[in-house]
Amino acid sequence: MTTAASPSDSPLVRAARGESVPHTPVWFMRQAGRSLPEYREIRRGTDMLEACRTPDLVTEITLQPVRRHGVDAAVFFSDIVVPLQAVGVDIDIEPGVGPVLDVPFRSREDLDRIPELTADMVPDIAESVHRVVLELGSVPLVGFAGAPFTLASYLIEGGPSKNHEQTKALMHGDPQLWNELCARLSQISAAFLQVQVEAGASAVQLFDSWAGFLSRADYRTHVLPHSRATLAALAATGVPRIHFGVGTGELLTDMAGAGTEVVGVDYRVNLADAIERIGGDQPVQGNLDPALLFAPWDVVEAQVRRILAEGRAAPGHIFNLGHGVLPDTDPVVLTRVVELVHEVSAR
Repeated sequence: MTTAASPSDSPLVRAARGESVPHTPVWFMRQAGRSLPEYREIRRGTDMLEACRTPDLVTEITLQPVRRHGVDAAVFFSDIVVPLQAVGVDIDIEPGVGPVLDVPFRSREDLDRIPELTADMVPDIAESVHRVVLELGSVPLVGFAGAPFTLASYLIEGGPSKNHEQTKALMHGDPQLWNELCARLSQISAAFLQVQVEAGASAVQLFDSWAGFLSRADYRTHVLPHSRATLAALAATGVPRIHFGVGTGELLTDMAGAGTEVVGVDYRVNLADAIERIGGDQPVQGNLDPALLFAPWDVVEAQVRRILAEGRAAPGHIFNLGHGVLPDTDPVVLTRVVELVHEVSAR
């Protein structure tokens, strides 16, 4: 865990800015939840969206992995659809399925069901962040929001999708409506992150879970402008912005140009290759395959050492997984990874 005097001088924030660090900072996507027995205990009997809107629970769940693993940052416990619920979209999270809604977005009239997000719609989020930051002290908090394309896909498909056929049909069939929807979602995501920053988050991450299903041409034409607008809305805050997508190896060059300080890299691309694609002039985050945490320790150790070595080619490196912690991951292994990253990178 960082010993910085303040979050703004922590290893994570310094690495995100390409500054010198005493060791490579490390945190894990989905570290707040699922794999921790203390998380499952505190969540028992409370559904996901209710938990995300309850400051006592959010505070405790966000802090749990910092206490257990000694990671260099907390990530705000939330869900990608929380801001959609906050603006009045009738959406729920079904266990084992994900976000679902009964009336998918299909027409211009549906746009009226999705108003802009204002801070007074999410006072609980500001309260939760404030409480977490007070407890964290010098450890930074990473804010959390979904990117416009991923939110749009949930709305249009009515839930998770293997092919995103309705999404792509609207994107190409009515590009004007598509752009109006994504512009609205960009405002919602940016406002949600802004609330977190104003309450004390030291960095933010914009997740684009489904962007890897797009061709590069579609991404550049129909998605990148809206992700860029979301990130641009946070520019004046001065906090580092991390942009991460799943299966986005072919999109890394474009994602790097979206106005982000740090490019998140998923596990499908070697970090060295990713740094080369990005151009070598931006900090990176990643990218241990979360499934490898189930392998023997000597395998895990070798992969951690490789990623740390490859990360030295970038101006800054934040160690992370190449996607979220899997539910059955042994928490002890995560703690050992944190210790190894700190030990190897501090030499």
